[in-house]
Amino acid sequence: MADDPSAADRNVEIWKIKKLIKSLEAARGNGTSMISLIIPPKDQISRVAKMLADEFGTASNIKSRVNRLSVLGAITSVQQRLKLYNKVPPNGLVVYCGTIVTEEGKEKKVNIDFEPFKPINTSLYLCDNKFHTEALTALLSDDSKFGFIVIDGSGALFGTLQGNTREVLHKFTVDLPKKHGRGGQSALRFARLRMEKRHNYVRKVAETAVQLFISGDKVNVAGLVLAGSADFKTELSQSDMFDQVRSKCSIV
Repeated sequence: MADDPSAADRNVEIWKIKKLIKSLEAARGNGTSMISLIIPPKDQISRVAKMLADEFGTASNIKSRVNRLSVLGAITSVQQRLKLYNKVPPNGLVVYCGTIVTEEGKEKKVNIDFEPFKPINTSLYLCDNKFHTEALTALLSDDSKFGFIVIDGSGALFGTLQGNTREVLHKFTVDLPKKHGRGGQSALRFARLRMEKRHNYVRKVAETAVQLFISGDKVNVAGLVLAGSADFKTELSQSDMFDQVRSKCSIV
């Protein structure tokens, strides 16, 4: 993996965020003029802009003149940062703005905005005397991506789970013949047909799993979770066609 440029870039991003978290956690301010804003990927800039305008109106009523001006200044800084974006980036947007007090006791303005290295599915707006970095820390701790397959008698769903980010990769439905109580030759023929359709369905699920979770002979998830009907899960996990997946990653 070390010679993979994308892995190297990701490691640099992780290092940068760790460094940023350390400096943000240490920062303190007077009053509640330090704003932490996190916008998840599918949110709208317009909604957040309206929320900030409302907050500006509320902050105008803060009694302490010094704190009022600090909070209004921080909200204005966030509004200016948002103007740089037409829409929320694919991985979401993180903004930290406010006035901090340095170790020398001097005031210093902080304005930070960036798109995280992977989707951040948290919505946050807080005015405080410190920056809130819990969601960034969670991004680093939940770095393993797991694949999952939900299989039952009506269809299959394939997806990935990384931290609190769930993505559906593919799904399809199936119409399998139900058991019936007829006797004789027709029952045997029907049972054979039913088993054949079931076998073909499990085969399709196994083939789809190989396409989605194996890239260039390497598995692209840390592990694979099977969920759904117990019968179908057992049949899939024991299927010869599933060998390629089973031999390359742990199945839960």
